[in-house]
Amino acid sequence: MSTERAAEIVVVPHTHWDREWYEPFQRFRLRLVALMDEVLDTMEHEPDYHFTLDGQLACVDDYLEVRPENRDRVAALVESGRLAVGPWQILLDEFLCSGENIVRNLELGLDRAGKLGGAMPVGYLPDMFGHTAQMPQILRRAGLLHACVYRGVPSSVVTDAFAWVAPDGTALRTQYLPVGGYGNGAHLFEDPAHLAERAAEFTHRMREWHGPDGPLLAMYGTDHSAPVRGLPAMVAAIGARMDTLSGYIGAYSGDVDGLPRVNGELRSHARANILPGVISVRAHVKQAMGRAERMVERYAEPLATLWGDDWPGRFLDMAWWRLVDASGHDSVTGCGVDETAQQVAARIAEAEHLGQAVRDMVTARLAAAVPSDGVLIVNPTPATRRGVVCVDVAGDDPLVDPSGAAVPVQPLEYAPTLLLDEEMDPATALTFVHGTELYGRHITGWSVEDDVLTFTVARESSAPFNVAQLRDALDGVTRVRILAEPRRTVAALVEVPPLGHTSVRPAPYETVYGQGASGAAATSAGVRADGRVLDNGLLRVEVAADGTLSLTGPGGVTLTGAGRIVDGGDVGDSYNHAPPAEDLIVSEPESVEVTTVCSGPLLAALDVRRVYHWPAAGAGIEGTPEIPAPSRTEETERTVVDTRVELRAGEPYVRLRVEFDNRCSDHRVRLHVPLPSPATASHAEGQFAVVTRGLTAEGGCGEEPLPTFPASSWVAAGGVAALLEHVTEYELVDEGGELALTLLRSIGYLSRNRHALRPEPAGPQLPTPAAQSRGQRSVSLALMPYDGSWEAVPPAAETFRHDLLPVSGMGAPSLDLPPAAAGLSVTGDGVVMTSLRNRDGWQELRVVALTDSGTEAVVEGAFTQARHADLRGRPGDPLPVTDGVLRLPLRPWEIATVQLSD
Repeated sequence: MSTERAAEIVVVPHTHWDREWYEPFQRFRLRLVALMDEVLDTMEHEPDYHFTLDGQLACVDDYLEVRPENRDRVAALVESGRLAVGPWQILLDEFLCSGENIVRNLELGLDRAGKLGGAMPVGYLPDMFGHTAQMPQILRRAGLLHACVYRGVPSSVVTDAFAWVAPDGTALRTQYLPVGGYGNGAHLFEDPAHLAERAAEFTHRMREWHGPDGPLLAMYGTDHSAPVRGLPAMVAAIGARMDTLSGYIGAYSGDVDGLPRVNGELRSHARANILPGVISVRAHVKQAMGRAERMVERYAEPLATLWGDDWPGRFLDMAWWRLVDASGHDSVTGCGVDETAQQVAARIAEAEHLGQAVRDMVTARLAAAVPSDGVLIVNPTPATRRGVVCVDVAGDDPLVDPSGAAVPVQPLEYAPTLLLDEEMDPATALTFVHGTELYGRHITGWSVEDDVLTFTVARESSAPFNVAQLRDALDGVTRVRILAEPRRTVAALVEVPPLGHTSVRPAPYETVYGQGASGAAATSAGVRADGRVLDNGLLRVEVAADGTLSLTGPGGVTLTGAGRIVDGGDVGDSYNHAPPAEDLIVSEPESVEVTTVCSGPLLAALDVRRVYHWPAAGAGIEGTPEIPAPSRTEETERTVVDTRVELRAGEPYVRLRVEFDNRCSDHRVRLHVPLPSPATASHAEGQFAVVTRGLTAEGGCGEEPLPTFPASSWVAAGGVAALLEHVTEYELVDEGGELALTLLRSIGYLSRNRHALRPEPAGPQLPTPAAQSRGQRSVSLALMPYDGSWEAVPPAAETFRHDLLPVSGMGAPSLDLPPAAAGLSVTGDGVVMTSLRNRDGWQELRVVALTDSGTEAVVEGAFTQARHADLRGRPGDPLPVTDGVLRLPLRPWEIATVQLSD
């Protein structure tokens, strides 16, 4: 083989490192340490060796935690340009975390890599199960000019480079890894006796993708592969050269002129499996991720930025570390063994707890100015909010706001006042007392009468308690009673400033309504329940005989049969759904009961109980001779599905909470919503974008291209939207006539060697009994009919996903209610706030324009200076501020970051 021909090959030695997967993290780390030891030793002994460390700093961090003494060795190789690290902290799943999580991942990776000598300037995305639409804009705004992908590329791409175009028009030069993905050169040097022939075959194969000119990329490595000793000599023997991935791609300018263009997300099955079933497996992990991200992004960080004292940066950093760690493409996906899923769930829970700690610290500071009988109410959204919040207060008096005006309320529940009434030795009762605390409350007084010792307790008390005096009065006491102050839970309709707070407290009737006033507290007509009907003037909901819902919304948009529960078999694995060859679909309940929970006027709710008999498990999954085709067992489990149907004043959507005890295996449970009109496409909110998808998915690789897709906070089609609390799998079925939302997918294997809808294994065939997700399951969502386009949906999703936050007052009872206070207002057509945090003394705000046309974000607050910033927080040009108002023009689908200061 001529040197001229061989020199066309650039060999990039690398490893693809799954941090946790078919073994849990620490077991994989033991192997990582051995691999990294080999990398360092090999590269130091062979000066021509180059190595690419999978684009994620997690490999380095995990290694240096065990081998901290080797940091300088790593840094020296990075600084020399021979070892490529970053730019990511971890190789994520792009669809199963928020857009902000993606940004923080990149920010962490670039920062960490910079401390070691510099990050690889390539958005390396080698094994993600498809790619989000806004990734080109995210990478470009972080300063990267190139991407590199494998899965999800459509059949229209017939070259190894293309222009990947984000919704805002950002076009990024993207290296595609055809013919084997990140292992396309893994077999080049397997047979030293035939190196020239293998190089010629590789060159011929790759020229079909690359064209007649220019060097060819040979990714020499695979999953968990270590460097091969003597590789530089073998590379030299065929006249090729060795480099890092950034060395190869960096030779291109980033110019996209003349390259084929691909718009938006990459979720095609044409070139590689994208394994879409990971969206719905272990749904409880996705729920936990959604809760934790909202807690940190929309409660902890903004509250600490606007209302905190000292910035709790370390706590928030720890929360983000855990969220980013959990976002790995074998982590939050749930496609690992049960031990891996347990560790990921624990990591997510810690992130949520850290966010809760910061939230509670800040709200406690605000609540110290609210009297102890009052309630602080915090608005986590950046627009003035009038909504219903459930609060716990003492007594039966009406509530007032800081201005003294009556607050509309609706009683929901009364707490028990008799906590104990038993024959008892009073000395035993005294052991229950700890200081002034008794039964979780504080003693406000005591009395002894007719041989009965009676304690009165309340949530707060300033009354002195003399236990010695009490002991002297216990002679003859044979019975002990504990009486609590009357307390109730009420729904209150309040108005709260943007990212701000207000408060309410009980006040005597005569104070609120004048002398001689009596009767019920203030209410506001809005919602009513009448039999099986709920109505708030914006939306009418009726429960049908089969337990489904009919909804009538604005403009007369009507849908019937919403909320039908459909159970079908699933004999697939954590990567791909597969129905049994002989499936049994159960969609009709055996019985239906409807109970009124509350009937308004602020909140009305019905409980719908449906009873089903679901097949207990799959049968013949292994293809035994006795049962040649997979099916479902004749044995069934009685399953009760409870649905709380709730309508609140002023909300254009109905809230649903679906609960059931999953006692079955090998099945999929979906909630179906017939559409008001058949749809040819769906619109779903993702990571900084709204993606439009059709009724089918492109196939070609072998994996069955099921048109199941992810939606982050909402999905809309045909005149109805589903508002979601976490990433949820959906599909338009019945030729676009129905929307199906996956509530549960219950499977028993990481991967199956034989899978009806996928020709090859996606991993080892290992049992995952916990992925059957047995036990109590609960999913909350909302349904919203709409007239026209989906533009009315994002504001509704914003309020549904971010409830007003009530916090008990912690100040002296003598305090007045503090005045309502605004934090930061962010408004504008299609403008959504995604982040607000403190950075180096500046308030850093990120917004996105979810609109096809240009718009303007209007930001109002206590600031006098503003400037642009990139996604890494690096300051840019100043922006004009007039009287605390910033008017920020936004292009369609633009992600913008600004920094504000007083």
